[in-house]
Amino acid sequence: MLSVVILTYNEELNIRQVLDNIVGWADEIIVVDSYSTDKTLEIIKDFPVNLYQRKFDNYANQRNFAIKEIPKANEWMLFLDADEYLTEELKTEILEELINSKYNGYFLKRRFYFMGKWIKYGGYYPTKLLRLFKWRVASCERDINEHIHVDGETGVLKYDFADKNNKNFHDWIDKHNRYSDFESTQFKKEKDPNAIFFGNNTQRKLWIRDRIWNRLMPPLIRPFIYFFYRYFIRLGFLDGKIGFIYHFMHGLVFYFIIDVKYLEKSQKLNKN
Repeated sequence: MLSVVILTYNEELNIRQVLDNIVGWADEIIVVDSYSTDKTLEIIKDFPVNLYQRKFDNYANQRNFAIKEIPKANEWMLFLDADEYLTEELKTEILEELINSKYNGYFLKRRFYFMGKWIKYGGYYPTKLLRLFKWRVASCERDINEHIHVDGETGVLKYDFADKNNKNFHDWIDKHNRYSDFESTQFKKEKDPNAIFFGNNTQRKLWIRDRIWNRLMPPLIRPFIYFFYRYFIRLGFLDGKIGFIYHFMHGLVFYFIIDVKYLEKSQKLNKN
């Protein structure tokens, strides 16, 4: 009934958590690894997993490789990151829902943790992501913060999955520095045809990003506006001390770095 696909690169601190969570529940587990250099592959050998390797270029291509090129034993496919796992309630809900489903895909509610704390405010819960779908009618779009698109109707499941990374803050900084390189290239791209204000949660976010964030707000100013909105208007301050660290680093610092990199690239293009 269901194939679970996990993308990995140097996930020795997380991979056992997700595999322990789904072994015996999923009909098939597929790992797409980007040539990890730590103990990820050694750990995977202890589990009934179909392993594929592909050199990483961007997240959308990795996911499209899994959707379109890897043979799968089942009609339904679920994407999980290596630092994620399903609650028991969601596991039961998924299996019951797929028996006679009228949809081609489902949005799942993400419960995000930072430094061990569940981040509930600032617009973070519930974040709904399309992760469960019929792979024959699906594709992945956008290089980073990628999203799944399916042809046909989609539904929303009631229960949560958890995003709980066991890596340290140094790894978080490294990852978001890489993300900022990708994000800083997005501002000049053509309008996304999937950016629809009255669409689903993902389409609405794309519309706000494309029509407002990238086009109306001036670089270097917008991170401060976003942080104020997220921390005060969306009640991020209720997440406490750990929440302040996260909202400040992700809502202000991360987006400020993106803007600086964007301006730097623009200057180089103007000189040429």
